[in-house]
Amino acid sequence: MRLPKSRGPVSAALSADLTAGSTLSSRTLAAAEGLAASATDPLTDDDLQLTLAICYELHYRGFDGVDDAWEWDPELLRLRALLEQRHLAALRALVTPVQVTDEPVDQQLTAVIAADDGPSLSRYLAKHGTREQWQEYLTLRSVYHLKEGDPHTWAIPRISGRAKAAMVEIQADEYGGGSAERMHSQLFAGMMADLDLDTGYGALWDAAPAVAFTSVNTMSLFGLHRRFRGACLGHLTAVEMTSSEPSRRYSSGLRRLGFGEQTSVFYDEHVEADAVHEQIASVDMCGSLVAEDPSLAADVLFGAQCSLALDGLTAEHLLGAWEAGRSGLRQEQPVAA
Repeated sequence: MRLPKSRGPVSAALSADLTAGSTLSSRTLAAAEGLAASATDPLTDDDLQLTLAICYELHYRGFDGVDDAWEWDPELLRLRALLEQRHLAALRALVTPVQVTDEPVDQQLTAVIAADDGPSLSRYLAKHGTREQWQEYLTLRSVYHLKEGDPHTWAIPRISGRAKAAMVEIQADEYGGGSAERMHSQLFAGMMADLDLDTGYGALWDAAPAVAFTSVNTMSLFGLHRRFRGACLGHLTAVEMTSSEPSRRYSSGLRRLGFGEQTSVFYDEHVEADAVHEQIASVDMCGSLVAEDPSLAADVLFGAQCSLALDGLTAEHLLGAWEAGRSGLRQEQPVAA
């Protein structure tokens, strides 16, 4: 994919360094230090979130014209760590810590989910969403769904035993159970195509608002750091425990606009799959992880809280924009050729 358009001095300087050679300039690092110190709302800061996304993407598919050796450049990792610290601090400020109890962790996760009172995008899109609003929603979600399970998959080699087997079972379904055509990223791309959106990997990054990257950056942060393996599993579990019914509503919203099963198959798949994954994730995966290492219980719950809170942040962004009569994107979204 091509490097996205810059959104501020840090992402601009980093992009220039990545394409110019093999050395991170002192100016770029100084700009990152300034941004880390001055950002008032790191989770919605366009420059900070895009810069982090660029750093993380070097671990995924990289960028056209950018040397793969940048992935482990020490100075770039130092820059990333500065922004990660602000991002993580903002996450901890966003959620209220929950007290770990002696109850099974699946019950504690259920309680965390029950306490969430964030706005529901699925209810709005099911009943009121226009075709244009659906295009905006899919543009935002494409930042994650076109890489599908990859951010969580980083955690697989960091765990063992029953927890690992359970995670592999869940992720295997995300990747289509061995069928490339059934990979969830492919099903999502098919839905995008039916709504006349460009399905290229990373093609809509320039249109996506900061909150689209905030969500994926959080998953990448948890997945790429072994110390956050518990948070990574908790985040994935919250997704699996809360997506079945919203997927049903999203499907209903697409049918209301006249789209058939060929378009809604991505959500139809999740109605069934996530209902099964819920128990595998909460009991077999997280339950086994915490049974083996009880100290990870707090991280599991933190990861779940972050998943729910960032879904709320996304919903607030889009619903707020639509209520005000404006687009929730940064620019008009590109359409398929």
